[in-house]
Amino acid sequence: MIRALYTAASGMSAQQSNMDNVAHNLANVNTAGFKKSRVEFEDLVYQELRVAGAATSANGEAPIGLEFGLGTRPVGTARDFSTGNLRLTNAPLDIALEGAGFFQISLPDGTTGYTRAGAFHRDAQGLMVTAEGYPLEPAITIPAEATTVSISREGIVTATIAGQEASQQLGTIELASFQNPAGLRPIGGNLFSVTTASGDAQTGTPGTESRGTILQGTLEDSNVSVVEEMVAMILGQRAYEANSKVLRAADEMLSTVNNLVR
Repeated sequence: MIRALYTAASGMSAQQSNMDNVAHNLANVNTAGFKKSRVEFEDLVYQELRVAGAATSANGEAPIGLEFGLGTRPVGTARDFSTGNLRLTNAPLDIALEGAGFFQISLPDGTTGYTRAGAFHRDAQGLMVTAEGYPLEPAITIPAEATTVSISREGIVTATIAGQEASQQLGTIELASFQNPAGLRPIGGNLFSVTTASGDAQTGTPGTESRGTILQGTLEDSNVSVVEEMVAMILGQRAYEANSKVLRAADEMLSTVNNLVR
């Protein structure tokens, strides 16, 4: 019975982690480029009372063992990098990736962040930057006298300059890809950083080596499904309730034992 108390408590703690994850997914349902995640669990160690194959008689052996598990725990957060719905915005610096890849962002500490959110803006120096003011890498500078900006599917950025007939090429957007995108570490602000699990970034132009192409005037929405998250929330809530009932039942059994000596 004492074992049941701790086992049920581990289940309640695990479902609380699951609910925290569901809440995070739902909170970011309207965050551009957000990728949903799920919590993965594993069973804990077992108390083994009899080993499978142990001798039961001179000529017999147990076909199955006798063991009791000690509960569960969360061991990882798996992130789903499937492409979200593409939403037309017509803003010239809104760009979405149709396929795999990440935009590269220069962070203040000198490192590079990676994102799927393509909502860029032009700062006071003309640089293409994120909403936080972090510049795109490699840097793209848009002249102040530019009247229109065009971005091709291959990432070539051109601008029409007032007083000039021919358009001017400003640079090329490069994308990064990874052997294991699920190994990237989320650091907030729609950004990820490299880890040993993700492998090093492989950079190149859009449309090459399985990298996606760029769509101008479009944003990639979050890939969170509200219906799926609501179902996950209901299942998590019911599992939490079931574990709490096990906890209550074990407590009542202990109470019964205590009353025997009265």
